[in-house]
Amino acid sequence: MKMRRFMRFVLSYVLVGLFVAVAVIWLAPDLLERERPVVRVDQAAAGDTASARPRLSYADAVAAVMPAVVNIYTSTATADPRNALLDDPLFDQLFDAPPATPEGDFETSLGSGVIASDAGHVLTSYHVIEGARQIQVLLADGRTAPASIVGTDPESDLAVLQIGLPELPWVTLADSERNRVGDVVLAIGNPFGVGQTVTQGIVSALGRSELGLATFENFIQTDAAINPGNSGGALVNASGEVIGINTAVFSQSGASTGIGFAVPADLARAVLTDIIEHGRVIRGWIGVRIQSASGPAGVEVVGVLPGGPADQAGLQTNDVITHLDARPVSSVRALLNRISDRRPGDGLGLQGRRGQSIERWQLTVAERPANLGQPAPQSPPGR
Repeated sequence: MKMRRFMRFVLSYVLVGLFVAVAVIWLAPDLLERERPVVRVDQAAAGDTASARPRLSYADAVAAVMPAVVNIYTSTATADPRNALLDDPLFDQLFDAPPATPEGDFETSLGSGVIASDAGHVLTSYHVIEGARQIQVLLADGRTAPASIVGTDPESDLAVLQIGLPELPWVTLADSERNRVGDVVLAIGNPFGVGQTVTQGIVSALGRSELGLATFENFIQTDAAINPGNSGGALVNASGEVIGINTAVFSQSGASTGIGFAVPADLARAVLTDIIEHGRVIRGWIGVRIQSASGPAGVEVVGVLPGGPADQAGLQTNDVITHLDARPVSSVRALLNRISDRRPGDGLGLQGRRGQSIERWQLTVAERPANLGQPAPQSPPGR
């Protein structure tokens, strides 16, 4: 009898133990794990392990574009500092006037550019070569060549040059529609004349306008460092595609402050193509001067060119344009850009207000004349 009691006693505790063990395994398996030993690798004995680590690098993107980014050096004739009265023959008789210098003095400046065709066409900023008497281009491989001006477009601050060298590296311009705020970008150029330099940042904003840098503005904003000399260089994404042409930086000191701007590749490509094919940029135009409306959304007409497309369609001063082809007009800049994108001969429909009535106008787009007399864009320091 005592033996049976003893066996039941032992069996009951064995069952309890098994139950507890099953519960622990099921509910808290971490309690059964023993601390694993730490294995330390002697790098000297194991060899170079750095190559096996994941490494973030944009070297491939830079290598794809840098050979096609060039340094641009210009010389510009300055005005003769002599007083104009010294050219009077009377003064020649009375005074020993200083000799005239027909060429004047020369100032040199620098910038950057991007070879954008196998024929040696170089895209750069207009303000880099504005007024230049001589232009010299230095390639990444050390070759140099004089450059001729194929055409300029001050309204977008772009210019097209051409150099005559064999076997030129060149790049195509990417589709701007794929750009996103937050994308990693690289600015390649020749800041301060120190030589080709790469800076890195992100796309800070898209579609920046109303900056007073050019007539047609749709800038990519970036915090990649852009300094004097970078103008005309390439803005590149992490895949090695040229998404813009660097043009300006907002700065009071002239150095980068993390707010730089680039002309998007789509606009640069359109300017390049028009200048190569037609010798000028062809834009749509309807012959009105406009300003922001004081009332509801839209833009107000403040002038109509006699005989122009708007005049022929019946638009009048003080009319307010609210829609272009049924799409709302948000600002003066938006309407200007949308009309300029049209080709001469295209038709478009405008809708708006005249007093309290709703008006609609059908127009045929004309070609925008050159030198419409707008005030020159104001360049921020550091541009």
